[in-house]
Amino acid sequence: MSKGKRYRAAHEQVVHMKNYDLNEALGLVKGGAKAKFDETVELSARLGVDPRHSDQQIRGTISLPHGTGKTVRVLVFAKGEKVTEAEKAGADFVGGEDFVKKVQGGWLDFDAVISTPDMMRDVGKLGRVLGPRSLMPNPKSGSVTFEVGKAVKEVKAGRIEYRTDKTGNIHVPIGKVSFSADNLAENARTVLGELNRAKPAAAKGTYWKSVTLSSTMGPGVRIDIGATLLQISSQGA
Repeated sequence: MSKGKRYRAAHEQVVHMKNYDLNEALGLVKGGAKAKFDETVELSARLGVDPRHSDQQIRGTISLPHGTGKTVRVLVFAKGEKVTEAEKAGADFVGGEDFVKKVQGGWLDFDAVISTPDMMRDVGKLGRVLGPRSLMPNPKSGSVTFEVGKAVKEVKAGRIEYRTDKTGNIHVPIGKVSFSADNLAENARTVLGELNRAKPAAAKGTYWKSVTLSSTMGPGVRIDIGATLLQISSQGA
């Protein structure tokens, strides 16, 4: 598919392979977003890790200080008093085996999944459905817990999950184009600081290969990761 005039015009404003200051990069991303909807701003990091080795896999969650700007539909697998707890916290769907069967039947109208540990025997049956979509509950990401109320509130408030793909890349949303540049910058620094702390001890060589910011319909803009990390360190982030 050929690129439209808006994309080409935005792309012409970005110098190929140049590493921009974070604020300058966000200015280019926001300025180049011309779609008729509120585009998502995504941060993509290419890391010097080999996910084929378990000790170099990176996975976790981050609570963005300004959220993602997206309304997150949360499905909670629970029973007993935990059903009420999840509902009071704002979960969109709460249930047990009935929802397991519903998902098995092809229903996927949700964006995040949380489960209590005692439901995982049943939820485990959904691995082939939820796994490829990065929706499978996992203790490491905080999505398998008896504290379902807290988990639901965190997800609704902007907690996102990150993990390396097969080539060592991580892609996460950091907000909407309508966000202020300051709020997007703070979200970006929060993500980068977390990924820097998550560097595996087994990773050798250059850890940060490149970091790019882009809007849904816009071109990628590389940022100067070294300068950004120094800024994060000086701010104590």
